[in-house]
Amino acid sequence: MAARVQSAPFDLGAELAGFGAGSGAVVSFSGLVRDEGGRLVALEIEHYPGMTEKALAAYGERAAQRFGLDDWRILHRHGRLAVGEPIMMVATAARHRAAAFQAAEYLMDWLKSRAPFWKREIGPDGPGAWVAARAEDEDALSRW
Repeated sequence: MAARVQSAPFDLGAELAGFGAGSGAVVSFSGLVRDEGGRLVALEIEHYPGMTEKALAAYGERAAQRFGLDDWRILHRHGRLAVGEPIMMVATAARHRAAAFQAAEYLMDWLKSRAPFWKREIGPDGPGAWVAARAEDEDALSRW
């Protein structure tokens, strides 16, 4: 069970090697920086070291309790990330697939709406606006 925030790229295969050994189900999700119709070159992601890891670990522990997870992992990157680069991953392991899938969705909904990261879009002409909260992310969170 781990939450990490790092600037370096990660290897999804290496992160999942051996993860959830002995569980009945493993679910993983990895997010990539989207192109946004050609108007995005990169994302700049900022966070408060220490506070962010603590918040991610709390989300992971809540998911473990709520869904009976055997293991969980949250990894999120910061810094300047180009379009197409991996930005984050969530992995959950549980005895049964329904719990693993639900826990992964729960963690993703919490990360999208409550994780203490700040994202700024970088376009062809340079830095643009900071990304605002989206209503659909809040709606997704409300189901939990």
